[in-house]
Amino acid sequence: MSLIPSFFRGRRNNTFDLWDPFQDFPFTGGALSVPGETASFANTRIDWKETPEAHVFKADLPGVKKEEVKVEVVERRTLQISGDRWVEKEEKNEKWHRVERSSGKFMRRFRLPENVKVDEVKAAMENGVLTVTVPKAEVKNPDVKAIDISG
Repeated sequence: MSLIPSFFRGRRNNTFDLWDPFQDFPFTGGALSVPGETASFANTRIDWKETPEAHVFKADLPGVKKEEVKVEVVERRTLQISGDRWVEKEEKNEKWHRVERSSGKFMRRFRLPENVKVDEVKAAMENGVLTVTVPKAEVKNPDVKAIDISG
């Protein structure tokens, strides 16, 4: 929490707001080329849990339609979740006092372990939560052959 408002007069509404050092940083190309996109890129929260049958990813995406989300497996080893959050347009007779919900593009990538069935990945969206299930492949126990010791 930044308690040094003198450097940023006029930019914040409350002395106790958290300071975002990247708020007005001018990105010049690449994945973060849109001002304000840093927050949405970094704030897409995703949980990853492993069960005996699968790896399960859950992402909170409130207000995002399933048509605005892409789930892909890249190069058979990387799960990529991306999409767009759109900001509401300000009407002429409206005055916004605070805008805290992030908007813009988001993307997260996860390196998948070797024991997954990438051809059987399933995704579902319900109540603003995206669930991606990546089934595990059966781990074959190596064939073990006993060798008699002579002598």
